[in-house]
Amino acid sequence: MNIATLLRRAAADHPSAVALALDEAETGYAAFADRAARFAAHLLRRGTVPGDRVGFFLPNHPDYLVGLLGTWQAGAVAVPLNALFPDAALRHAIADSSPALLVVPESEAERVRGLAPDGTALLGLGAEFDAAVAAEQPAPGVVPRLDGDDALIMYTSGSTGPPKGVRQTHRNTFAQVEAVIDLYGITADDHVLNCLPLFHVGGLQLASLPVLARGGRVTFMPRWDAVAWLDLAQRLRPTYGGLISTMMIDVGNRTVDAPVVLDSFRICMFGGSRTPTAAIDRLAAGTGIAGTEIYGQTEQSGLVVSYAPGEQRTPGAMGRPLAQIVATRLVSPSTGADVTGPGEVGELWVRGDAVTPGYRNLPELTAARFTDGWFRTGDLVSADDEGYLYYTDRIDDMIVTGGENVFPQMVEEHLAGHPDLAEVAVIGTPHERWVEQVTAVVVANRPGVSAEDVAAWCATHPDLRGVARPRRIEIVEELPRTGSGKLDRPSLRRWF
Repeated sequence: MNIATLLRRAAADHPSAVALALDEAETGYAAFADRAARFAAHLLRRGTVPGDRVGFFLPNHPDYLVGLLGTWQAGAVAVPLNALFPDAALRHAIADSSPALLVVPESEAERVRGLAPDGTALLGLGAEFDAAVAAEQPAPGVVPRLDGDDALIMYTSGSTGPPKGVRQTHRNTFAQVEAVIDLYGITADDHVLNCLPLFHVGGLQLASLPVLARGGRVTFMPRWDAVAWLDLAQRLRPTYGGLISTMMIDVGNRTVDAPVVLDSFRICMFGGSRTPTAAIDRLAAGTGIAGTEIYGQTEQSGLVVSYAPGEQRTPGAMGRPLAQIVATRLVSPSTGADVTGPGEVGELWVRGDAVTPGYRNLPELTAARFTDGWFRTGDLVSADDEGYLYYTDRIDDMIVTGGENVFPQMVEEHLAGHPDLAEVAVIGTPHERWVEQVTAVVVANRPGVSAEDVAAWCATHPDLRGVARPRRIEIVEELPRTGSGKLDRPSLRRWF
């Protein structure tokens, strides 16, 4: 099934409803479907054939989704490129995906043309895109695609090497959308305030597509701004939304001394990386939002662990797996045996309808990440007797100090409770005796905070003693982030 069929059906069922909004501009469902069908016609007239790639290097914008729907309708594969990619990463992703057409902001055309292979066709968002669409009659139907055909190629942020193209099939995408609708009870009455970028699964498969499939409304933020988000959330009263952990921390810090009431959200998701309890509590105190924790990966097409609406959050737990789309198991990295005891840590393995068939042009990596049909996530997780999963760390982030394993994000969880710190990150750095030492890199929330102050506080904290004690503390103005807003640990390691 072509995922375009699902969206066109929703447009036919809700023609007069608002589908997409940005600032004061609104696009109804009928206009959304018509504009996408005209873009599909433009692609077909250019000679696009099923399986061709169409790239999008854009900020959040209504025509981003117009372009995606039109691409699918024409039988092509959409390639959402990270709008924050530096030159080297963007050059690699364009060359690797070989798009037949690349849609870019007019302001970025010169830069992208210099990075793309000779002959790559560009289409500027704005007047050029509008003219291309206006010149066509709407394509009359949807080019058929099979469940196993690629719908998307999403590139990871590439903090540990060149970005990897993750293949997501029509079945992956359809299953993900249906599972989110089922879990969160999405209806045509839902309105999502989408500040998550469309070039990631959070902004596309989790925030936008489920709402559009049900006839709801998507309001975009083209770039993150905590003050603007608070204003929009109060004025528009959205029912659905999401914040990556960094955004959540920004909102919590902004409202800690100036609380606001945000009582319209049925679901406000948070995730993207482990979120310290202190940040969750700060958001609740400042806005009244009891966030819904989420876990997922690009390789799993988005959400695979969360809570149902109204389900009481278990402290420290990500939630339970979505049984509609994945089966899970925990496997010991050292023995390869299943981990079954409550609280025991193992690598999370998954398989199911949402899981990628592999990476584009990387057969060796694909083979390494799959074992007997199970995808190895690289995330260390434990479970309790009720099936709740607890995130521990990435396998490759673990610190081994004096022969003992220390999970950085567990240290971060406790250190984030320091009242004078806005953000914290923990890495391992070399030590002449311990081989590695626990190193805390922190951002203060007021002037005058010293490393000695933080060290003294750690010395009094029962969970920051022994091997977990940060032996080195560095205070910085800001933490490095990947293109998706996640903490960039490799950059921290290079710095320190």
